[in-house]
Amino acid sequence: MGITGPLNATSPLDPHSKSYSHINGSTSELLDRLAVSELCKGWPVYRDASEWKNYRSLFTRDATVWTTWSGPQHVDDFIAISKAGKEKGVFIMHRECGTLAELGKPEHGRAIGKMKATITHRFVASDGSGSQFDVDCDCRFVFFCEKVTGIDAENNDCDGEWKARYVKLFYDKDKVVPVDGHSAPRFDKRELACYPEGYRYLGAAQARLGYVIDLNLPTPHDSMLWARMYGEMEKWLDGEDVDLFWEG
Repeated sequence: MGITGPLNATSPLDPHSKSYSHINGSTSELLDRLAVSELCKGWPVYRDASEWKNYRSLFTRDATVWTTWSGPQHVDDFIAISKAGKEKGVFIMHRECGTLAELGKPEHGRAIGKMKATITHRFVASDGSGSQFDVDCDCRFVFFCEKVTGIDAENNDCDGEWKARYVKLFYDKDKVVPVDGHSAPRFDKRELACYPEGYRYLGAAQARLGYVIDLNLPTPHDSMLWARMYGEMEKWLDGEDVDLFWEG
């Protein structure tokens, strides 16, 4: 049987224009990359379990995070709306599928953490049947990390610790998974067309809950945002200012 239609995989071209410390290297490099990787894994472990103090400890004071359903939020505001969602029964979990880190030059104190993950959001069908389904979205969390200098007493950050300043995701592909194996919801094509391919089903299902979906997150299907994200990652590692607050 032949393959028909576009698969929309990532480009075969390397999106990085240069290489950074990512494997091997000195003991200090290994320890820094390990610390950054450990930090990244705190998102699925701590947020899913509502360990909010541990989750907050991953971030700088002024950190910003992005999700499909929240858009850009200061991390404290994100925690508040996450708590409110859980109070209403919103059920989002994450499966970490592998994490690596890249380091800039030591004098910049910058790192990028890349965590492959699957977001899985549980929904109840709106047709009155009571059937449940998940939307699974394969993605890559990108943590823009920096070494804290000085002591931040509020967050108990010690000099030399790694913290996340920004977290923004690549959204690769998503799918609907019926919990009972056969009761899948129907999404109208016009409804799905409102959301970017990569998190289309996730966005449509979350919008049905009343969320305003961020439509400007990078996916393999938008080469401009994909390239811009990698450009900002390299600027971060090179010690430059970055701008992740784009609108397409």
